[in-house]
Amino acid sequence: MSGGSVAATPVPGHRTTVRVAVVGDRGTGKSSLIAAAASESFPDSVSPVLPPTRLPADYYPDGVPVMIIDTASSLEGKAKLEEELKRADAVVLTYACDKPETLNRLQTFWIPEIRRLKVKAPVIVVGCKLDLRDEHFPVSLERVMAPIMQQFREIETCIECSAANLVQVPEVFYYAQKAVLHPTAPLFDQESQTLKPRCIRALKRIFILCDHDMDSALNDRELNEFQIKCFNAPLQPAEIVGVKRVVQERVPEGVNDLGLTLTGFLFLHALFIEKGRLETTWAVLRKFGYNDDIELRKENLPVLSKKAPDQSVELTSEAVDFLIRIFSLFDSNNDGALQDSELDELFSTAPESPWDEAPYKNSVERTEFGDLRLSGFLAQWDLMTLLDPLKSLAYLIYLGYTNDPATALRVTRKRTLDAKKQQSDRHVFQCYVFGPKNAGKSSLLSSFVGRPFQNTHGLTGNQSYTVNAVDQLRGTKKTLILHEIQEDDVKQFLSSKDSLAACDVAIFVYDSSDEYSLKRASALLMDVARRGEDTGYGVPCLFIALKDDLDSYPMAVRDSETICREMKIDAPIRISIKKREMNNIFWRIVNAAERCHLSVPETEYGRNMKQYRHLVNRSLMFASVGAAAAVIALAAYRAYASRKSHSTS
Repeated sequence: MSGGSVAATPVPGHRTTVRVAVVGDRGTGKSSLIAAAASESFPDSVSPVLPPTRLPADYYPDGVPVMIIDTASSLEGKAKLEEELKRADAVVLTYACDKPETLNRLQTFWIPEIRRLKVKAPVIVVGCKLDLRDEHFPVSLERVMAPIMQQFREIETCIECSAANLVQVPEVFYYAQKAVLHPTAPLFDQESQTLKPRCIRALKRIFILCDHDMDSALNDRELNEFQIKCFNAPLQPAEIVGVKRVVQERVPEGVNDLGLTLTGFLFLHALFIEKGRLETTWAVLRKFGYNDDIELRKENLPVLSKKAPDQSVELTSEAVDFLIRIFSLFDSNNDGALQDSELDELFSTAPESPWDEAPYKNSVERTEFGDLRLSGFLAQWDLMTLLDPLKSLAYLIYLGYTNDPATALRVTRKRTLDAKKQQSDRHVFQCYVFGPKNAGKSSLLSSFVGRPFQNTHGLTGNQSYTVNAVDQLRGTKKTLILHEIQEDDVKQFLSSKDSLAACDVAIFVYDSSDEYSLKRASALLMDVARRGEDTGYGVPCLFIALKDDLDSYPMAVRDSETICREMKIDAPIRISIKKREMNNIFWRIVNAAERCHLSVPETEYGRNMKQYRHLVNRSLMFASVGAAAAVIALAAYRAYASRKSHSTS
């Protein structure tokens, strides 16, 4: 791997121009620098602020034009300066080599100002007027700038130039362009002088994809194929020998009898970066579909078919089979569960583990040792696919899914159509969990993933999820996702027209020992039922009495049954999580979701509207029948009149 020429290689979705803002104190040589770069000569006179200046695509090897924006340092131009800084892809920050005070101003004013404006663009510090520096007082740029660069990490590089003598003028904007097209920060940690974790993970995935014989080494043929794919040029045998020799001298474990190992592959890229050849590593990453954040580019993922709000996305059987194989591959001790170390290794070719943060963290059942079984592994994927289908698809590809990405996901049928057909074709159901505070919602979610009962629970965020497989009749399994909706968030949540579209079934839990808790659950049921009637996204609902181990208040049973009867849903289901008397609750929830045409609550308003629509439809039917009868009568009369006319003639 020699890191061949990458000049003018078009990258899909990459930049078509680089915008560079030139800023600095008055008199530091900003305008002269720009004019000298554009004309390749030193101007006799120059305007205080130049208009935008364009360096054409063929000016630098990458084939991307550079648009240079000059700025004023006066107070009157402050607003324009701030605007240009925010629009810039890169910032050239100037000081005058013959005026040490302008160098000090970088630390005391300019870089703090760039930070205040939250400018994320890389900064190139440029010392202008190098020809005017006093020769009797030589300055080491490295010695002067090292502590500044240590303090201000946004500085990509430093350079000194002379517009008058045309010394290193083109290099200024070359470095600015390079900092944008081939940035250092995503790849390399300057302080530790090592590749960053995301870069290592991406390169590891690329190494595995190129290791066709899967022997954990790139042989000469595989190295050549890699070189041709990335740089459109083969490696000569002598070059391959040279590459291996360099690696073996520095990292003996980087080469073995089979070829270049992953250690050697990573070493080579670190070496390229240390030598300033970042374009080599970026060419490799971009060839394999990565963007500047070292994630797969969105345009490389298939566009999901447009779906209605009440449709969901699920994994196909093909994707599930792939995940089962991956699980088995990384279950190194064959105990049917993945330890955290094994799970980390499984995701070692992805930017990071997707399940370390909410809403996925702590959402699935673990063994007593904290390991993840296959059922929990697949359930976690079902949750990610439902909530973020594109992320799920990207991670399938990171893990090595090489089939057509379009075969990995399926869009389900509309839930409104399921209700008409009185059956659902879904394998994954989402259940919204409503209820007042202290009713036991979090306890229910925790019990679903096998966690022991506690009087207090940590699942209190407004995006709390747990997910698990639920055994059904005839040996089938369905995935159930419980999504807790906090009581304080219900009003805002229901304000969206599509708030219930993604819900397959809703449950309303209350503390059976608390009369107020029942009333609040009843009010929430009424709110959700009314919203479903207004939007057409009515959902099956279940009323669940928690804490059945406590004494109920005297009228609890009668009151709860009356609520359910009036709303035309099933009678309350009584459970005790503390005593583990669950009354088959999770099977019942899935069953209600599958029979989506039943247990949909009706309010008085909804019944009146249904009766009104029935009357309107009936009136329209009678009107249609009457109109048809009139047409028939008219036709009969005309026929009679015609016959009578013929008979008289």
